[in-house]
Amino acid sequence: MLYEEEKELNKDIGEKKVREGKKDAGDLKETVVFVNRVAKVVKGGKRFSFSALVVVGDEIDRVGVGKGKAKVVQGAIQKAVTRAKKNMVKIRLRNTTIPHEIMGKFGAGRVLLKPAAPGTGVIAGGPVRAVLEACGIKDILSKSLRTNNPINVVYATMNGLESLRTKEQVMDLRKKITK
Repeated sequence: MLYEEEKELNKDIGEKKVREGKKDAGDLKETVVFVNRVAKVVKGGKRFSFSALVVVGDEIDRVGVGKGKAKVVQGAIQKAVTRAKKNMVKIRLRNTTIPHEIMGKFGAGRVLLKPAAPGTGVIAGGPVRAVLEACGIKDILSKSLRTNNPINVVYATMNGLESLRTKEQVMDLRKKITK
């Protein structure tokens, strides 16, 4: 009886999580995508500080992005991680890839995301790869277009992933019953 209840609970948590053997939803992967030194010109000279862009994900289906700025690099990274954890969103996946092709847009950044066959791997550049790996996508094709600014590319990737819909969601929107 206990085994059956445990099995039902695992279905609620998600088959993917059970398959990968993850037990705690609090296990988050933090990836520093970009650290930049910025300068403010003041009367006595220049004041330097650091900005950091961090991606946080549970490698199952949740991912978040955050930016932080501080006088020291570690402080900027810590602020970015805190903000990324607050901004986590659930991504709709189909097995190890995405349900359909999509173009994410943010500022001048455009990121094309295409589903791929199992075993393909993550075909993506640095900032896009960080986001895709953090949210647990294993097979995907991507192309970053129009800009190589890491901040715009990461946010464009997030925009694309947030815009994904499953077949069931589209059918519900169209007021049809899935078979």
